[in-house]
Amino acid sequence: MSFVVHPNIAVDKVEERSYQTNMVEGCIRSNTLLILPTGLGKTIVALRVVADFVDKGKVLILAPTKPLLEQHHGTFSELMVGHDVCVISGNVSPEKRVKMFSQNDVIIATPQTVANDLTEGRYSLDKVSLIIFDEAHRSVGNYASVTVAEFCNRGIRCIGMTASPGASINKIKEVCINLHINRVDVRSEDDRDVAPYVHDTYVIKLMVNLPDDLVAIDHLLRMQLSHYVKELTSLKLMNPARPPTRGHFLDIQRMLQARLNTGEKTASVFKGLSLTAKGIKILHAMMLAETQGITPLKLYLNKLEEEAEQERGGRSAKQMIGRTEYQDMRKIVDSTNVEHPKVSKAMSIVSKTLIDDPDSKVMVFTQYRDTCDMMVSKLSSISGAKVAKLIGQAKDGMSQKEQVKLLDSLRSGEVNVIVATSVGEEGLDISSTNVVIFYEPVPSEIRTIQRRGRTGRKNDGEVYILMAAGTMDEGIEASSKRKEQTMRDNLEKLNNELSRGHSILPDNSQKRLDGF
Repeated sequence: MSFVVHPNIAVDKVEERSYQTNMVEGCIRSNTLLILPTGLGKTIVALRVVADFVDKGKVLILAPTKPLLEQHHGTFSELMVGHDVCVISGNVSPEKRVKMFSQNDVIIATPQTVANDLTEGRYSLDKVSLIIFDEAHRSVGNYASVTVAEFCNRGIRCIGMTASPGASINKIKEVCINLHINRVDVRSEDDRDVAPYVHDTYVIKLMVNLPDDLVAIDHLLRMQLSHYVKELTSLKLMNPARPPTRGHFLDIQRMLQARLNTGEKTASVFKGLSLTAKGIKILHAMMLAETQGITPLKLYLNKLEEEAEQERGGRSAKQMIGRTEYQDMRKIVDSTNVEHPKVSKAMSIVSKTLIDDPDSKVMVFTQYRDTCDMMVSKLSSISGAKVAKLIGQAKDGMSQKEQVKLLDSLRSGEVNVIVATSVGEEGLDISSTNVVIFYEPVPSEIRTIQRRGRTGRKNDGEVYILMAAGTMDEGIEASSKRKEQTMRDNLEKLNNELSRGHSILPDNSQKRLDGF
């Protein structure tokens, strides 16, 4: 094994990899969007670029979460030599931030903190030579990194990093324009120079069949949904040729709200709004029944019934839970003792993994916190399983300090099974796991790629995707697969455009890269 030799990088610490060297050289030449799968060393590429620029001026590394800041700080403090590194976040007073920005060579910070400081004029980017935007796919709309980029001058090299920029060609172009990027460098596990460093990840789709009680519950919910669809269709508010999806209901809701805002306070508008609200609630209950299980469904129904008891805003919910289909469905929910077959399937995978190798680490992803809590309880009964949950900060969640502490417990072996919501998908430096379980497929190609990247990093890994036959799971999985392919096609198309010297111009924008 050969190591990177650079006066600003610790001796014999950073492995020399040809694909990383090629990416570094490209980043040194041009503002670049760097797209590299999780676990293949985006941070090492960043380190090597920083090492080349830090003698020319300050370097700013922007990351969206405090745990990510700490991870980057650990990496750069260990592997860089001869330069001062600091972390700046909203927890540090403005006065101290100004002093730290002035005194340090490499500043690692959240985009929001730097955007606020620049807007308030606390410091400028005049002495900055390089900005690295981690999780660059977020840099759209009014996101803080976009504000920071607006303060960049031509002399600053801008590098965006992400594992998955998304399927939308216009969104990818928007990221490039917002960050002043005129070059895209993409690598995948299949590239010849990457392949020697990639461990095999085996993706296994496991199909389960719903038990009779869940089938009956789903049937009654579909009957109730059909009633609301018929009413909306009779009011000429719903297109019968279009499936009654959540997106369809939301489109109707937006249209009716717009009519209401223009003063059309008619019975049809009010009834339509009530029906769409009921339809969305029933669709959510169906999704829980089909893809999550009785426990999350029961908790959701309890919330609906609490809403129905409220004096204000409870009328719609009261009408909904008063229907015969709902009452019959509720009786089955209360009387059944079956759980979703995904639960036993996940327990079986975790148990076998830990029996085969007690040092294994497993990560289970769930869409909802209720399911997360249920799975923590179920998996904790498995011999040898030391289970913990990883959730976000919102609504009595985990602080970022608690998240970091949990991940340290996973690395040390104090915990060997983590059940995580979406917070575990992006950015956090989760030590390589042997097995990743998707409790359900997710419709986002970005989230699917991020979930998958939690294994196969330091050794071969397995990804199990649990799907219920004949349910929303199948459509969601197909959608994610389609979007992922679209993303790859769009990146190839964009690369070809840029290599021919074309500037980036989204359909809805008049901004040009070459105008920067």
